[in-house]
Amino acid sequence: MIGLDPLLDGDLLWTPLLIVLLKVVAIFVIGLVATMFMVWYERKVISGMQNRIGPNKAGPFGMLQTLADGIKLFFKEDLLPDRADRIVFRLAPFLAFVPAFLLWSVIPLGGDFSDGKDGTVVWFGEVTRVQLADPPVGILLVLALSSIAVYGIMLAGWSSGSKYPLLGSVRASAQMISYEAALGLSVASVLLAAGTLSTSGIVQGQSSLADWNVLATGIVPFVIFVIAITAELNRPPFDLVEAEQELVGGFNTEYSSLRFALFFLAEFMNVITMSAIIVTLFLAGPQPLMIGDIDLFGFLGPLGGTAWFVAKLFLFLYMYVWLRATLPRLRYDQLMDFGWKALIPLSLGWFLLLAALREFSTDGNAADSIRVTVIAVLVGAAAVALFSLALRVSRNNRLSNESGGVT
Repeated sequence: MIGLDPLLDGDLLWTPLLIVLLKVVAIFVIGLVATMFMVWYERKVISGMQNRIGPNKAGPFGMLQTLADGIKLFFKEDLLPDRADRIVFRLAPFLAFVPAFLLWSVIPLGGDFSDGKDGTVVWFGEVTRVQLADPPVGILLVLALSSIAVYGIMLAGWSSGSKYPLLGSVRASAQMISYEAALGLSVASVLLAAGTLSTSGIVQGQSSLADWNVLATGIVPFVIFVIAITAELNRPPFDLVEAEQELVGGFNTEYSSLRFALFFLAEFMNVITMSAIIVTLFLAGPQPLMIGDIDLFGFLGPLGGTAWFVAKLFLFLYMYVWLRATLPRLRYDQLMDFGWKALIPLSLGWFLLLAALREFSTDGNAADSIRVTVIAVLVGAAAVALFSLALRVSRNNRLSNESGGVT
């Protein structure tokens, strides 16, 4: 079964089918509940940072406020602009919402990875994984689904029949292309270190703190991935797709009721999903952070891996809320310059350095590693100098042409 799940290798009896069904329902419920929680969590944390109270009326600590907002959207009028492409307009929200759900299917949410184990657990007498599927090309599936979401935004803006949503969707496409290359190169650095495309295999290879990919790849790919995925998520300070000051509301201006709610849920669900991807790729997923021989969540037994996964996940959820409350929005030219002129060259150069170290210092000899690093730094410095010279010449030519055209 192409490595989907160990329990599917044998005969498909009732127990394996029920376990798969249980996983599907659990992922669906976790996705919806986590999204509702994320909306409440962001509002409460930002209100605390701004010395406000935040939601506190609907339910304990205001935790049912998101549910109340969803019910309100359900009863709002569902508008359909006269000039809209009716089929595409209705389809676009699902293209943004569904990929966020599907990504959860390949993320290891727990499992026993201690002492070099492969993460499998025994449920109801069947050997399985704490994830819906583990295809051999799991990371490629993650990249494909994360790229599909932009189609929902692009088609939403185009099908609305209005220029403001169209501008927002065009911005989304350009922003995605600008940061997708850096994102892919940082993932390539992880795959170079892990030697596998399987998400569970990547987690299994990070058995100790020194093997965590955030350290094994030299931290730089981790930083690039976090920045690039923030731009992919349209989160501040990269939320130019929904720049209210310029675009009314961005690509979703003409949407209302449940269709608007789908875009709203997709945005917050993607924050949780991509935080989970970061934890899986760079922070060992459910692998415990051992303090000596002590596992802080060891008392939870089989749920210890899931507890570690959730604890690491909360680090990034808080980070995204903190960024939203702190950083101002970039100008669009700054956003594009940063993606093309900084992140892509840096991620490509770092990937080539890791590949060179892997090729020419296979035995871990310190002298070989230093030699390769020095050569890479010299080549990188020459490349940066030539690139800066090309930009300076281009800028001078542009200024001279502009001044020559003035009468």
